[in-house]
Amino acid sequence: MTFVVAEQCIKCKLTDCVEVCPVDCFYEGPNMLVIHPDECIDCALCEPECPVDAIFAEDELPESEQVFLELNADLAEVWPNITEMKASPPDSTEWENKPDKLQYLER
Repeated sequence: MTFVVAEQCIKCKLTDCVEVCPVDCFYEGPNMLVIHPDECIDCALCEPECPVDAIFAEDELPESEQVFLELNADLAEVWPNITEMKASPPDSTEWENKPDKLQYLER
């Protein structure tokens, strides 16, 4: 099983989760993070660290967020690995809890 970064991460891209990952399985895109499913060891350390509740265990991923399982796998293959916490985008708080953010995903 893997953990999945879902829609709430888009345009928030907070990196608190990256600091606690023991296997460095996070990858960074222009406005979102993803988890590489083949590298995730299901330790669950990242999930409680996400300030916007954007990380789910694969088997707890809401039906409406299922597309992110494939997106995480695909984008982790092309985006660079991130291993350290970074400053959040200046407008990240404006995007917290906004619905329908998939349209803003930058690949």
